[in-house]
Amino acid sequence: MKRYFFLYFFIGLLALSACNSSSYTPKPRGYFKIDFPAKAYEVYDQNCPFSFEYPKYAVLVPDSSRGTQPCWYNLAFPQFNGRIHLTYYDVSSKKEYENLIEDARTFAFKHTVKANAIDQKVINYPEKKVYGIYYSIDGNTASSVQFFLTDSTKHYFRGALYFNERPQYDSIQPVVNFIKKDIDRMISTFKWKN
Repeated sequence: MKRYFFLYFFIGLLALSACNSSSYTPKPRGYFKIDFPAKAYEVYDQNCPFSFEYPKYAVLVPDSSRGTQPCWYNLAFPQFNGRIHLTYYDVSSKKEYENLIEDARTFAFKHTVKANAIDQKVINYPEKKVYGIYYSIDGNTASSVQFFLTDSTKHYFRGALYFNERPQYDSIQPVVNFIKKDIDRMISTFKWKN
């Protein structure tokens, strides 16, 4: 009996010491650390009526979707699973120009349902005849940045940033802020060829 007493005493002591009275609190969801590449740019100057600088860590590929036109591209950011969809239109009339401007506004404000805010900024480089509007869209929306550039007579260029992920603004916000600087560089270096 004495032998079993020490065994039960030892097992009980072990059980009591194993139980800790501290409460368990679940850890918040974490996100992967994002390593951003160093900023470096190259010039796009091909057979289209415009040129601009874009980041070297992005890949500029012709748009291959159905209904594409010449000078339509996707500026892909493979490391971020995102792209800037770029389209160009040769404008032939004032009515067409007004329709394209209204389409840009409509596309940006379609995100109103899920957006926390949509900020508009006027783009104005009169020395290069580059004008437009930059839409910064905050919230869980499909597109975080949209813009258009025009010379207000015969050229129209539009860009929209998309990610191939379900939109979760808090997780993609650092990437959006990083790419916004590249978009700003693209706009500030944008030139019409004629």
